[in-house]
Amino acid sequence: MAARPPAYVDTANELARAVIESSTSPLVMLDAELMVIAASISFCQAFGVDAATVTGGAIYALGDGEWSSPQLRVLLTATAEGDAQIEAYEMDFRGGDGVARRLILNAHKLEYGEGPARLVLAISDVTDARAADKLKDDLLREKAILLQEIQHRVANSLQIIASVLLQSARKVQSDETRGHLTDAHNRVMSVAAVQRQLSSTRLGDVALKPYFGKLCESLAASMIRDHDQLTLTVTCDDSRVPSDISVSLGLIVTELVINALKHAFPGLRKGHIGVDYKAHGPNWTLTVCDDGVGMSKAPDGAKPGLGTSIVEAVANQLAADVRVTDGHPGTDVAIVHVLIAAVGDEEAAERPDRAAV
Repeated sequence: MAARPPAYVDTANELARAVIESSTSPLVMLDAELMVIAASISFCQAFGVDAATVTGGAIYALGDGEWSSPQLRVLLTATAEGDAQIEAYEMDFRGGDGVARRLILNAHKLEYGEGPARLVLAISDVTDARAADKLKDDLLREKAILLQEIQHRVANSLQIIASVLLQSARKVQSDETRGHLTDAHNRVMSVAAVQRQLSSTRLGDVALKPYFGKLCESLAASMIRDHDQLTLTVTCDDSRVPSDISVSLGLIVTELVINALKHAFPGLRKGHIGVDYKAHGPNWTLTVCDDGVGMSKAPDGAKPGLGTSIVEAVANQLAADVRVTDGHPGTDVAIVHVLIAAVGDEEAAERPDRAAV
């Protein structure tokens, strides 16, 4: 391509200078030696630079030397030589007024004709935006800490209530009243166990394997007197679920474990309770099984227990089915959520009767 005549180059320079000076954004045009050719009025006003004397000197000499950053010098030099360009480079800036700012710099080499190299440096002040982001992060962190503290205190309060109920159950003479107080104790312990485990988890998705492990560890510690007689184990994959889903699953596990401890091992019978969770994509199955005395022989018209109502209600909220089967020995209770059915998979005509919890 033929070289541009000098008149054309001069006209292009004057046009570029006029565009820079009239810009409403902080802009600076530099030559290959990083000398200021033009600067916008907004740049001069934003950084306290005299518009009458801004041109003709090095950018590092502007103001009180606050632009004399070694790293900025390297980046601008590399840009002028065509080896790099500055994209969203953030730097701390303290002007002559002593106020600290956070700036984002963008620098590009202008390419036109055979004229000398020119750089355009654009500056954005993001001090307020960064301060707002920090404030938001601090508020979120404080909210998380307060939420964890509330959860911890709620769990402690529930434990105290459960202890009071159990002491009252031991003191009353009526077997019926003792039974009601014991059931109330178990219900409070159910919620307390879930709440205590959630208070030790972070916000967001919950990893079910450690969550179920700690939950069942807490249940075993508070409700199994002889750990050589009864054992409680957990098997779980690496699934993670939202915290609200983990609460529902935790309530189901707690109710089913309490049910097994209450009904499956009368007297001094030894046994084992297992909690298992597996997911395949959106489908998942939560199973609580025992090797106890087996399913209830109560007549079909028997009224379901409170635990049954809780488990069924929570399962319905999760759009899951409750399936109770004879484990030979013991009882298996599965909470099954099927969002995508496997090819050829058919539901059984009837589900077995639910055991009374």
